[in-house]
Amino acid sequence: MRASWLPEWARGLPWLPLLVLAAVGLCAAIGEDMFPFDPNQLDLSAAFRPPAWQEKGSLLNPLGADNLGRDILSRIMAGSRVSVIVCFYAILFSGGIGALAGMIAGYFGGIVDAVLMRLIEIQQSIPAIALALILAAALEPGLSTVVVVIVLTYWAWYARIIRGEIIALKGRDYIAFARVAGVGTATIFVRHLLPNIFNTLVVLATLQVGQVILFEASLSFLGLGIQQPDISWGLMLADARQYITNAWWAITMPGIAIMLTCLSANVFGDWLRDRLDPKLRQL
Repeated sequence: MRASWLPEWARGLPWLPLLVLAAVGLCAAIGEDMFPFDPNQLDLSAAFRPPAWQEKGSLLNPLGADNLGRDILSRIMAGSRVSVIVCFYAILFSGGIGALAGMIAGYFGGIVDAVLMRLIEIQQSIPAIALALILAAALEPGLSTVVVVIVLTYWAWYARIIRGEIIALKGRDYIAFARVAGVGTATIFVRHLLPNIFNTLVVLATLQVGQVILFEASLSFLGLGIQQPDISWGLMLADARQYITNAWWAITMPGIAIMLTCLSANVFGDWLRDRLDPKLRQL
């Protein structure tokens, strides 16, 4: 049953995924004022304290504590900042580079298209983890290395999809009229092509959020990403893996945070795709 009192654009909105994403964004923006404890505060008397609903648990640490007595809830909230920062910069740069490359390849065609497509195919043939190992050996592991690896991994994904969109658009009459009128290539890109691929870029960026979070967590888990004393969900998984048999909550809770965030981003991305695609709106 539809909520008739809601505006048209809000009907069918995936509210639960949006609440999860809003909570992650809020923790990243003003986390220090929300943390129950300092995420790096040690309390050996609380080491391996179970979640509040288990025997010997405490409401002071509702999700439990790790091997050093650090509050897991506070660390999950602090780790959301790294995920949001990585998502913002990685999607901004990979989307920007990929969109520009795809527009150039699709619009000019010929040798330009052939060269760019060969570069895209070469990049996509390199395993992402292998690329991360190479960059980690050349650069110091950290936030900037994670962003660079993700940008170099995903720009080709944007470029291939945008190229197809531009090939379909450049044959339209208004593009031909703009050329005849002497409109420059840069103006055609900005005024005629970019507005028509903007919806596609927004959907691709939304769907990439979950991929970026998983990629960052994987790199940090392998020791190639975020380093101590910074906090990352993947780094929390790496620290807790040796205690999985006697402190399941230390590895399960950040894993649930990753799962919920990625699932919420994918569900919202699917909804956004359906809303922005005129063909799907008519179904």
